[in-house]
Formats: sequence, C-alpha cells, structure tokens
Amino acid sequence: MYTNELLDAYKKAQNYVQDKQVAHDLALEANKISKIRKGVRQLTDEEAVFLASGAGVDPELALLGCHADRNENPQIKQLWEHIAKKYNGLGFRAISMACTGLALVVATPNKALANCVLCILW
Repeated sequence: MYTNELLDAYKKAQNYVQDKQVAHDLALEANKISKIRKGVRQLTDEEAVFLASGAGVDPELALLGCHADRNENPQIKQLWEHIAKKYNGLGFRAISMACTGLALVVATPNKALANCVLCILW
C-alpha cells in the first residue's frame, strides 16, 4: 500500500513520531489518518502532493501510487502499479542530464567542452 509508505516518508522527513502531527499539517482530524492507513479513507490528490513535497518524493509518482491504492479492481490496480514502476524506472533525471549535455554541445563551439560532455554522457 503506497499511501502508508508516503505517510511514513513524510513523518520521517519532518522528524515526526506520531500520525497526529501529520494530521495537523494536513488540517485533518487525527482519526482520519488512521482511516487512511486502514484503507477506509483515501488520500486526496492535493494531500498526496503535499505529503510528497514534504517528503522529497516526486509528486507525480505519489499520485500514481495513490491512484493504484484507490482502485479496488485488481486488474486496474495492477495497471496503475505497472505504470508507476515504469515511470519510476525511466530515470528521467538521467534523460534530463543527457538533453542538457547535448544542448551544451550544440550551443558551445568549444571542442574541449563538447568532448567533456560527451565523455560524461557515455
């Protein structure tokens, strides 16, 4: 259940020891966090993004995980989880760095810089 992992990540990042501290940050009653942990209530998209931002987690990945948790149909839940795994494994940071490096090569006529960037990318 991704929601519990997100709550725990937020607690750890904020150095909290109790769920009621998280509830306070979300402007919720403490018993609602308990319901979220048990699967009786789900995090809203806004709550998931807030927790992800506070925990240093990619908000898009948090939304994917929470949508997977929300769905009760096992097939659709599995699809959401598969999408989240694909997204997480793509390494968007590496792709972004590669694009930046290539942009530097194109924009900078300095051959030494171009060779350096190409060496980093390989």
